[in-house]
Order: sequence, then C-alpha cells, then structure tokens
Amino acid sequence: MSSSNAVPTLIFFVMLIIGILLGYISFGMSPSFISVSLFSFILALVISSSIKIANPWEKALVLHLGKFRRLKGPGMFFIVPIIETIPYWIDTRVIATSFKAEKTLTKDSVPVSVDAVLFWKVLDPVKASLEVSDYHSAINWASQTALRDVIGKTLLSEMLEGRDKISNVLQNIIDERTEPWGVRVNSVEVKDVLIPPGLEDAMSMQAQAERERQARVILGDSERQVAEKFGEAAKTYANDPVALHLRAMNMLYEGLKKNSTFVIVPSSAIDSMQLGAKEGITGFSNGINNKNPKVQAQ
Repeated sequence: MSSSNAVPTLIFFVMLIIGILLGYISFGMSPSFISVSLFSFILALVISSSIKIANPWEKALVLHLGKFRRLKGPGMFFIVPIIETIPYWIDTRVIATSFKAEKTLTKDSVPVSVDAVLFWKVLDPVKASLEVSDYHSAINWASQTALRDVIGKTLLSEMLEGRDKISNVLQNIIDERTEPWGVRVNSVEVKDVLIPPGLEDAMSMQAQAERERQARVILGDSERQVAEKFGEAAKTYANDPVALHLRAMNMLYEGLKKNSTFVIVPSSAIDSMQLGAKEGITGFSNGINNKNPKVQAQ
C-alpha cells in the first residue's frame, strides 16, 4: 500500500521554477543558466523526494540501508533519499475481508458452502511488515483454512442453528493464528450456509411433517381436555336435574333463534323439559316469537 500526496509535487515545481528564474535573472541565456537550471532540478527532486505525508490512518515503515529504522506517521515527516526507503504504508483502520469455503463436508458428511466476513485491524505495523510478506493474503488463507476445520468438526444441525457459536470459534482460531503478525481479529460473521437442493427439500418436508405432528398432538390434547370438562359437566347435571333442564332449554332456544324454525327433539326431552303440557308449549313459543319474529308457532 502506498500513500500519495500533492504537496511534494507542488514543492518540486515551485523550487524548480524559482531556480530557473534566479538563474535567468543572474546569468541570462548563458551556459551558466543551464547549469543553474540543472542544479535547481536536482535540488527540487531531492527535497520533494524527502518529504512524505501520511494520512491519519497510515503508518510508514522506514528502512535505513535495508534495516528497520523507525515508524513514522501520521502527518509530515522527512527521509533521506536513496539511503532511506518506505516499502510499506500500513493501514491501521478496521478492514473487512470476505472469505468462504465451498463444498466442505461437515461432521455428518454433508457438503456445504459457507460465506463469512472477517473484521480485523493491524495493531503492530512493524510485525505486519516484517513478520509476513503479505499479511492481507496470509489473513485470507488463514481464515479459509480455519473455516474448513470448523465445518469438518461441526454437525449440519449445529451449523444451521448456532451461527453465533461458530463465529466465536472462528474468531478465536483466526486471532490466535494472526497474533504473531501484529493483527487482531475483532469479529467474524457467518453470512450464509448453503446446502444441496435435494437435502434442502428433504429438510423442508421433515419440518412440515414435524409441524403436522405437533398440530395433531395439540388437537388430541384439546379433545382430551374437552372430554374431561364434559365429564365434569355430566356429573354436575346428574346431581342437579333443574340445571340440566335449563341447559337443554337454552340449547333449544339458541338453535331455533339462529338456524331454523323447526327443531326435532326426542319425546323424552319434551317430557323432561315439561314442554308437552299446553302451558309449556305456549310459553316457549311466545318467548321465541318475541325474540325472533320470523319464527312462527306451529
């Protein structure tokens, strides 16, 4: 990574123009003018080459005749041209790197493809520059191999249900591998887990069957609860005939009011509800007619 800035270029042209003007004023168009112009060019080139500017998020690694000398930045600093060089400009911001593992077998021999994102940051620019040749590529490869290792030790069900757990395991493994390079892993996020289409259909059918099973269990439990309540109601009505008669009359009334004008009931119900007598029939019909004019006493 290199850092570029317009200030050294500007200084180069300013010094070159000043030198040419001074040479022209002093010597005119003579051989000395050419010498002064050449000297101005070399001086401007040396001074502009010695000026370096690092951005707030950058660190510059300065080597003195091939040996590590110092770490500079951010801001403006100077180096000795030719003798000192800057081979690396280190970005100290948090960097996001996408990595994935394709068709990797899980612990239960299911091929999956996993996409993840790694968030990392350079804490020690010296180690990142001197301990590894290309820390970007090294981090990417370390992340991919760690992801394959974790997939091979994890069941498919655990992978689909516990992405946070896998992310934490990956973070610890990758951070341990990149620590000697001066890099810290902030977090790892598993974006997607892709499984074969055939297995996806089978899992969908399995989930649907499980839902149906749960629905049947709930329905059966509801029927059991209803039967228990009916049993308790039967015991209450058996000990209280008046309550049974009132309930039967209410059910008959609701049926006539909402559904139709004719209800066929057993003769025993008429006797138990005392509707066979003339007074009972007249009273019941008057009650129905008052609530529902469409019902006519037959």
